Amino acid sequence: MFAFNDNWEFTREWKEAFLRGEGEAEAVRLPHTVRELPLHAIDNKDYQMISGYRKHFRLPEGSEGRRFFLQFDAAGHIATVYVNGKELLTNRCGYTAFRAEFTDAAVFDGDNLVAVKLDSTENPAIPPFGFVIDYLTYGGLYRPAWLDITEKDRIDDVFVYTPDLETACVRVSLDLSSGESAEEVILTVLDENGNAITQITGKPEEDVMIKCPGVTPWCPEDPAIYTLRAELQGKDTREVHFGFRAAEFRSDGFYLNGRKIFLRGLNRHQSWPYVGYAAPASMQIEDARIAKVELGLNAIRTSHYPQSQDFIDACDRLGLMVFTEIPGWQHLGGPEWKDQAKENVREMILQYRNHPSIILWGVRINESLDDDELYKETNRIAHELDPSRMTSGVRYLEHSSLLEDVYAFNDFTHTGDNRGAKPKSEVSNDQSKAFLISEHNGHMFPTKSFDTWERRQEQALRHARVLNDSTIDGEHAGCFGWCMFDYPTHRDFGSGDRMCYHGVMDAFRNPKPAAALYASQQDERPVLEISSSMDIGDYPGGQIGTIYAFTNADQVRLSWKDSSMEDFRFLWTCENKPYGLIPHSPIAIDDPITHTWGGEASVWKFEAVKDGDVKAIKILGGNGPMKLETIASSLLLEEKDTWDMAAVRVRITDGYDNVCPYVQLPIRFEIEGDAELIGPDIVTAEGGMCGTYIRTVGREGRALLTVKCNGMDDVRLTFDIKKK
Repeated sequence: MFAFNDNWEFTREWKEAFLRGEGEAEAVRLPHTVRELPLHAIDNKDYQMISGYRKHFRLPEGSEGRRFFLQFDAAGHIATVYVNGKELLTNRCGYTAFRAEFTDAAVFDGDNLVAVKLDSTENPAIPPFGFVIDYLTYGGLYRPAWLDITEKDRIDDVFVYTPDLETACVRVSLDLSSGESAEEVILTVLDENGNAITQITGKPEEDVMIKCPGVTPWCPEDPAIYTLRAELQGKDTREVHFGFRAAEFRSDGFYLNGRKIFLRGLNRHQSWPYVGYAAPASMQIEDARIAKVELGLNAIRTSHYPQSQDFIDACDRLGLMVFTEIPGWQHLGGPEWKDQAKENVREMILQYRNHPSIILWGVRINESLDDDELYKETNRIAHELDPSRMTSGVRYLEHSSLLEDVYAFNDFTHTGDNRGAKPKSEVSNDQSKAFLISEHNGHMFPTKSFDTWERRQEQALRHARVLNDSTIDGEHAGCFGWCMFDYPTHRDFGSGDRMCYHGVMDAFRNPKPAAALYASQQDERPVLEISSSMDIGDYPGGQIGTIYAFTNADQVRLSWKDSSMEDFRFLWTCENKPYGLIPHSPIAIDDPITHTWGGEASVWKFEAVKDGDVKAIKILGGNGPMKLETIASSLLLEEKDTWDMAAVRVRITDGYDNVCPYVQLPIRFEIEGDAELIGPDIVTAEGGMCGTYIRTVGREGRALLTVKCNGMDDVRLTFDIKKK
C-alpha cells in the first residue's frame, strides 16, 4: 500500500461543489483534526460539523487492468467517499478502518479526485451517540490513509491464532474477480529476524495447522513476534504479525501460557491536547512506552473504542496485554443503531484479531443496561470470527445478565475508608466464570496535579487499596484503574473547565503521585517518590503526619540536616507496608517528624534500600533556585508515511530536581527552523508542569525549540528532521 496522507484540502463547510474540485480550501496533511482546540473549557460543538476533504492524484503508469482501493484507518464519524464524483460508500463507525474500491471510477491517463464528506456531529444514528458521553469525540481523518493497487485476484484477509504454543492455525480468505479459482496458497512462518522456520501449502478458506516446534511463546517479559506470509500463486502476497500464546480467563483469574498473571492496568483515551485524536504513529508508540516503562503496567484497556493499530502494534512489541472494546458509553439506541453496534464488533475483530497483545474482546456497550437479544448476538459474532479469545463487556451493574466469558465490573465502591473492592460473590451470579475490575477510582476522587499534597497522596493510596483488596480472595483476574491521563470531556462530567482530572498523569503525560504507585510495582528500574514535599507551611502547626514512600525497595532510610550540620544525620529506617498483597506496598512513614521554626529549612534525605544496597535517593526541602526541565519524546523526527510529532514535557523544579507543585507560571515556547508548534506559544504550568508539541512541515532539516520562564535559564532543544 502507498501512503496517501499529503496534499489534501479541507473545508469546514461541505458543499456539493467541493467534490467537483470547486471552491477554496485549506491545505492539510493527515492525520488531521477538523479544529485544533484549547486545553481547557473545550466546547464540543466546535468540532461538530459536516466538513469535507479532497485530494487530486494520478495512478502509476501501467496500472490498467488492476484493482484500486482507498483505505482510511479512521474517520470521525460518518464518512461518505467519492472518487471522480462517483459515490462509493458511507462508513458509519469513527474508530475502525474501512476500504473503498474505486476500480470502475478510476482515470488511468489523467487526474483523479477523491472527496470525503465527513459528519463529525454527535449523530444519534450511530454508536457511541444518542445521549451524553464522558469523553470528547473529535472529528477528522485522524488516522492515516492509503492507496492500495492490487491484481484482480487478491488476498483479502489472513487470520492466525495459536491453539497451542507450537501450532499456528491459519485461515486465508481470497477476493477473486478474474473468474479463476485458486487451489492453494503458500504459507511461511518467519522468525523475528525474517528467517523462514516453516513453509507449507494450504487451501484457501480452510483452517491450516502449521507445527512450529521450538518457537518462543509471547509473554510480557519476552514478547516474541512472528510473521505469517501468505502467497497466492505469484499474484499477491500478504504478511501479518502474530505471537504464539494462550490467553485464558478461569474462575480464579487470568492465565497466559498456563501461568497465572494479575492484570495490573489502566484505561486509556487516545486523545492529546489541542489535536484531539489526530496524532501520528510516534505518539501512539510513546503512549505504549509510557504505560510499560514509566508506569510499569502489564495491561491496558482501550476505553471506549478500538484504538490505533500503531498503539496496538507497540503493545505487541512491548508485551502489554490489551482489553479492547466496541465504541459506546451507556446508551443503547434503536434497531439500526444496534445493527451498527454488531457491525462494529465484526470490524473490530476482523481488523485486530492477529495482535498477540489483545487478550479480551469487549462486546457490550460500556456501562449499558442488559439487552440479552443484542448481546447474545455480539457474543456469537465474536466467537465465530475469533475462536481463540474470550469475551467480556464492561458493567456498572451487579448481578447483570452474563452472556460473555468474563464479568467485567466497574467497581467504584471504594470511598477511602472502606474495603477497596467487592468480592466476586457479591457482584456476579456465575462464580464459575472469570471476574475483573474494568474501572476503579476515577470520578470518585478527581485529583489535579496542583491539588494539595494530601489529596495527591490520597489518590495514590486509593489506587493502592483497590489493587491490594482485589487480590484478597484470589479470584479477581485484574484491575484496570481509571485512568492513565487527564482528558477533556463534556461539561456534565468534568470540572468547571470541562476537564476530567481522573488520570494518574495529566493531559501532557506528566506524572502525579499515583503514577509512582504504579511505577513502583515493577522491578526493572528503581523507583522512589515521596508523597509530601516536606515543606513546613503545608502542615497544620508544622507537624508532619503520615507520609508515604512509593518504592519497589525493601525499606526506606531517612536522614536529616539543617544549616548547622555539615552532613545528614541518620534518623531511622522505615519498612511499614500497609498494603502487603501488591508486589510493592507504599511504605508508611508515620514516625513523628518535627520542624524547627525560625531557622533555615530542614533538608531530608530518603534512601531506597533493596537487598542492603541503596538503589535510589530523594532529597527534599531547602528548595534552592527554580529551574526549567524538559523531557522530549524524541529529538529525531522522521517523516515516513505521515508527518511526525514530538511531545515535550516541561517541569519547574527546585534545587533538588523536585517538581514545584504550587508554582503556576507562564511558560513560553519559541520554534525556529523546519517544524512548527502545535497549540499556543504561551501556556501556564499547572502543578509546576505543562507541555507542548512540535510537528514536521514536510522538509528535512533541523528545528530549535526554546522554552522560557521569567527568572529561569532558557532550555533549548534541537530536533533533527528526516524524510523517508
